[in-house]
Amino acid sequence: MTIQQNNRNKILIAPSLLSADFSRLAEEVIAIEKAGADMLHLDVMDGVFVPNITFGPLIISSLRPYSKLIFDVHLMIESPERYIKDFAEAGADWISIHAEATIHLHRAIWKIKELDKKAGIALNPHTSINVLKYLLEDLDYVLIMTVNPGFGGQNFIKSCLKKIKDLKDLIEEKNLPILIQVDGGINSKTAPLVIEAGAQILVAGTAIFGEKDYVKAIEALKPST
Repeated sequence: MTIQQNNRNKILIAPSLLSADFSRLAEEVIAIEKAGADMLHLDVMDGVFVPNITFGPLIISSLRPYSKLIFDVHLMIESPERYIKDFAEAGADWISIHAEATIHLHRAIWKIKELDKKAGIALNPHTSINVLKYLLEDLDYVLIMTVNPGFGGQNFIKSCLKKIKDLKDLIEEKNLPILIQVDGGINSKTAPLVIEAGAQILVAGTAIFGEKDYVKAIEALKPST
């Protein structure tokens, strides 16, 4: 379950399960795959790193048989290195951890790679991309948060657009095959802005699961051709 090299210039849509109907998660996962999603974004929150609690490995493993989509697991938890193996075994294909959540960031990234998973670092809106300076080469993707993590349905923080552009410039300068993922307040109005800034993967919750027609909701986030 990988993104092929020739798809790196394609805009990928990752619906966030956080905004789905939790009373019928399996049905939602099946529906979103049929609607044309490229991957499924799974927000794991511990009530410590962020002021909310969502789900853990058991929910992910229970959903895994229902979909062939890439399971993109975003760990918003303190000391994520303690649970990386659990999420990998549950069915995660990509795992992102927050730079702010561990003091041993390199070790945690290497642990993800050792489990043969795609490794990403997530940055809160206030966190500088400078924290990536000495480990950028070890990453498969970077997740730029354009809201403060913890809850869905928040307003997009426009000042993060420059951050996305700066990260794109840095990646191009180093000629690295790293994807930029953006999460927070993504809808049909903000999607073009983050794409122009350099985003390749758009995470959207309410803008997709809040609509009746998932196909149209996904297409509305993609650039017009």
